[in-house]
Amino acid sequence: MTGRPLMFVFVIRRIGLALLSAWGVATIVFLMSKLIPGDPARVAAGRFASAEQVEQVRHAMGLDQPLVAQYGNYLARAAAGDLGSSAYTHQGVTSDLAAALPNTVQLVLAGMLITVLVAVPLGVVAAVSQGRAADVAARLILVLAGGVPIFWFAIMLRWTLGFLFGWFPLSGTNGVGMAPPDVTGFTVLDSILFGNLANVLDSVAHLVLPALALSVPFIATLARNVRSNMISALHSDFIDFAISKGVPRRRVVVRHALRSAMGSTLTIFGMQFGWMVSASVLVEAVFSFPGIGSYMYKAIVNNDTFAVLGAVLVVGFVFIVSSVVVDLLQMVLDPRVRTNHLRAA
Repeated sequence: MTGRPLMFVFVIRRIGLALLSAWGVATIVFLMSKLIPGDPARVAAGRFASAEQVEQVRHAMGLDQPLVAQYGNYLARAAAGDLGSSAYTHQGVTSDLAAALPNTVQLVLAGMLITVLVAVPLGVVAAVSQGRAADVAARLILVLAGGVPIFWFAIMLRWTLGFLFGWFPLSGTNGVGMAPPDVTGFTVLDSILFGNLANVLDSVAHLVLPALALSVPFIATLARNVRSNMISALHSDFIDFAISKGVPRRRVVVRHALRSAMGSTLTIFGMQFGWMVSASVLVEAVFSFPGIGSYMYKAIVNNDTFAVLGAVLVVGFVFIVSSVVVDLLQMVLDPRVRTNHLRAA
């Protein structure tokens, strides 16, 4: 087989591995629910429920069944999108997460945009200036950025740029009276569709500090990867050949070396989406940003077992989906990766 049939085989195999990974994540989450101290039935029934009421809730939740039956019921409900009910909000965990997910995705996309705008130029400058002052300064900045605790940096941004200088809002997604109609769940998009310029600026302003706090450690990771790949590319034979033909150095760096260096960088960048979703727990808690991270934080504080496990399951699925998308994008964009995958298939 060649061409499209091999591509189809690879896509089917990759989706099969993703489904297997999803089953593994769901199994781990189920085992976590059995290892976490406490009685889920007691939590769901409420702290003032009688013993009889707790037993009724236990029966309704199927917790009095054998472990294998509970596992089968859990997988069936998860496949149908039923992650149980929250003891804190008294609503379905799935509906709670569906309402919170757009805010987190919006925050992560803003963080990824900042990461690209800072990390790629910084990595390129460091590689082109290898061993010189600019390279040393860039590496020092990256070491410091990579070692800063994300929650501490979020608090410092909130205190300085938000409280002391008043440049950005301190919390939330919109100011009082500035929230657009909730149609898509993405405040910036809803502001563009149904608001005016003031609504759009307000929505963007509420994103700046959380996105900046979320992006800092990932800027360090991506910039180091770009620098390393760029150094390898700049010492390649095809770069020497392009320079010998008289191609301008800026074009050699941007059009040839950077394009060649973006292979593994794309993988790191794609996986950062899942990492940022998990890291958003700390950032959203600091800025009272109503996303999955804030939801998970409140669930932990209120001992809401099913809400915590449902959020963990969603974050795990985000990792799986992002890895599949990155693999497919690499096949489309990089002929070397496509050839290797097709040979394996």
